Parts: sequence; structure tokens; C-alpha cells
Amino acid sequence: QVQLVESGGGLVQAGGSLRLSCAASGRSFSGNGMGWFRQAPGREREFVAAISSTSTYTYYADFVKGRFTISRNNAKNTVYLQMNSLEPEDTAVYYCAAQRGAGASRGRNEYNYWGQGAQVTVSS
Repeated sequence: QVQLVESGGGLVQAGGSLRLSCAASGRSFSGNGMGWFRQAPGREREFVAAISSTSTYTYYADFVKGRFTISRNNAKNTVYLQMNSLEPEDTAVYYCAAQRGAGASRGRNEYNYWGQGAQVTVSS
């Protein structure tokens, strides 16, 4: 059974940092692009960051550029999201996802495996 399991979420004060991890099991995703999305209460799920299979390409939503960094370790079948300078507006459930192809896509429809989500709460 293929699973993506996020960890590392929690409560942090504004200006703080968190590192999310997404561990995949059931198959290797070393040939797939991976991404992070988030969903705040009452809002649609939105793209945060994506990374290609070999880490050659990374893309970020404008609202996280310079603050968040996506990375991956294919040997561990794991993708990470380092989040710095967190703001209350970053409060959301963060989802890890695996893409059908090897690139780095912003489109939700390009992803066919999703984790259960990790809550990130940033207090002011």
C-alpha cells in the first residue's frame, strides 16, 4: 500500500521555523516530482512548493519565496519543507503529494498520491 506520511507540524510563534518531512512507503518515488500544498480553513488547497525527481528544478508560490525551501532525499524516499520566518497567514494543514511525472508542477491535477496532512499553526 502506497503511503505518504507527513510529520513535523505543530505550533510556533511568528518568526519561528518548522521543518516538515514526508516519508513515502510502498514504492519508490525517486522518479517522481514531489510537492507541498496547504489548505487553510474556508479556503481551497493551494500550491506551496515543488521539486523535480532529481532536485534539478524547484518552484515556489510567490507568498513563500525566500522563506521556504523544498528538498528531497531519494535514498530515504523522503521530501522536506523547511519553513522559516513563519507568519500567522501560514497557518494551514500542509499536504505532501507525489506527481505522476518527474518534473516539478504547480497543478494539483498532476499529483496522484497525497498524504493525510500536517497541521501548522503560527501564533502572532
